[in-house]
Amino acid sequence: MAEATSARVDSWLWGVRVFKSRSQATAAVKAGHVRVNGERAKPATSVKVGDRVVVRGGPAERILVVRKVLVKRVSAALAAEAVLDQSPPPPPRELTVRVAVRDRGAGRPTKRERRDLDRLRGRG
Repeated sequence: MAEATSARVDSWLWGVRVFKSRSQATAAVKAGHVRVNGERAKPATSVKVGDRVVVRGGPAERILVVRKVLVKRVSAALAAEAVLDQSPPPPPRELTVRVAVRDRGAGRPTKRERRDLDRLRGRG
């Protein structure tokens, strides 16, 4: 079987398992969260071997280099061979900001919970 020389960016992102579905990949590209070689991509933008794809969204941006062009979704092992991930490592856990979260429907916070929330937010 002959290997493809180029593929649509949304199809490739789905094929290398960056997105769970092709429609999610298409929506992310349409929303402007994907760049190919520094240019904002459209869903039909072609990617070929050596192209640099930057995907924004989620906790951090991912920088991917195309090693192999995929048109169909493949196993995780084959997908890992098709992409070179140059994303920076995530920040250490100590540097991330803690966010106070209350369960929905838990009612008003008690005085003690309010003081804990204020302390967490740096107000007291």
